[in-house]
Amino acid sequence: MTTTTPATGAFDAPSAAPAAVPDVPAVVDETVRLLAGHYVFPEIAEQLVALLRRRLAEGAYDVRSAEELGDLVTADLQSVNGDPHLRLKYHPEQVPRGQGEAALAAMRRDFDASLGGVPRVQLLDGGAALLELAPLLFPLAWSAGPLAAALTLVAPADALILDLRSNRGGDPETVAFVCSYLLEERTHLNTMYAREGDRYDQSWSLPHVPGARFGGTKPVHVLTGPSTFSAAEELAYDLQQLGRATVVGETTRGGAHPREGWTVHPNLEATIPVGRAVNPVSGTNWEGTGVLPDVPCPAPDALDRALALIHG
Repeated sequence: MTTTTPATGAFDAPSAAPAAVPDVPAVVDETVRLLAGHYVFPEIAEQLVALLRRRLAEGAYDVRSAEELGDLVTADLQSVNGDPHLRLKYHPEQVPRGQGEAALAAMRRDFDASLGGVPRVQLLDGGAALLELAPLLFPLAWSAGPLAAALTLVAPADALILDLRSNRGGDPETVAFVCSYLLEERTHLNTMYAREGDRYDQSWSLPHVPGARFGGTKPVHVLTGPSTFSAAEELAYDLQQLGRATVVGETTRGGAHPREGWTVHPNLEATIPVGRAVNPVSGTNWEGTGVLPDVPCPAPDALDRALALIHG
């Protein structure tokens, strides 16, 4: 999941200039500093700081390419606990500085190219509606309009198939917004523990939504696959744990830690998980395991399988 509060400053236009040769010690030092100060698991951060410093001293990062440096450091960052949100992420376009700005700039390009994250709404045979949310669950300040329109459009359907197979994550606030159309009453969906302030923040469905609700009684099937990640996993997991939806498809990627990003080079973003999810039903989350489908099948077959379940 990505925290999406905009940092100070406007978006920079993406640059087509070649990636600058990295100042490797400076990039690694800044990544280490951010890791030590923000990673949700301080004890693992200490191990990773020591690892990155040792690898730097050994010459393991003696590269001339920002992309290669990102790949090498990411592999080391994920070597202790396999956290898929913990990365030194390479961006082909130069990215703006400021906390969170690199992710927001990339999200904005995806948003503009995907009808606001709702690329497909379709009425299927037998009265079921298909709603695809992809490639991301965008910040609610951008996506509330398209989502409300799509969710209102499918409200009269007899059953809903929510396709998250190509959804890479996004904003937890948007997860709550979508869930609110599929529930009758205000419901506790998730809790996020944040290292900063050592606090727990609860996420609840909304008491009121724009437009019409699908409601809390008609069938909902959520389609998942190995590309389903982060906030998209939370959407599937929250509905599954509440007994509100049947998950159909393949096990998801397994990233349950909300992350923040910092630009440490014109083409490199240090993405560091700053919290962890705690589901109120299971008491845990989907980190490392992914969301396990109720009805396992290959992801390409999930739509047909869901339709077969709906129509008996």
